[in-house]
Amino acid sequence: MPQRKSRTVDVDRHVGAKIRQHRVMLGLTQQQLADMIGVTYQQAHKYERGINRVSAGRLYEIARVFAIGVEAFYDGIDAADRAAPVGRQRMSLELVRSFARISNPKHQEALAQMARALADEEVVEFVMAEAAD
Repeated sequence: MPQRKSRTVDVDRHVGAKIRQHRVMLGLTQQQLADMIGVTYQQAHKYERGINRVSAGRLYEIARVFAIGVEAFYDGIDAADRAAPVGRQRMSLELVRSFARISNPKHQEALAQMARALADEEVVEFVMAEAAD
């Protein structure tokens, strides 16, 4: 049974991390989230850390506040590569938040095109390096 308990704790932590990820992407503080779902700041903090398990009803309420489906909290749970390194994850979240604050749609599209071009360039470089080996 210790293996099963460990897996349950991993799921609780994963769900908590997803709650935090969505909260940060929306630019909400833990206090704001807590107020929106009717719990204390401490309880919201414990949910995000995976210390306290989130009930089905509470998870539904959090999903409603975030305007997402409950299943979003379980995305990637079975992935072998559980999460990006913390620094990289933080940078990604900051990028998403900054992008969302750009009010000009043309600027958003230009930035999105630049990101795609840079990503494609890295793929081409990787393929070329692999071909050379």
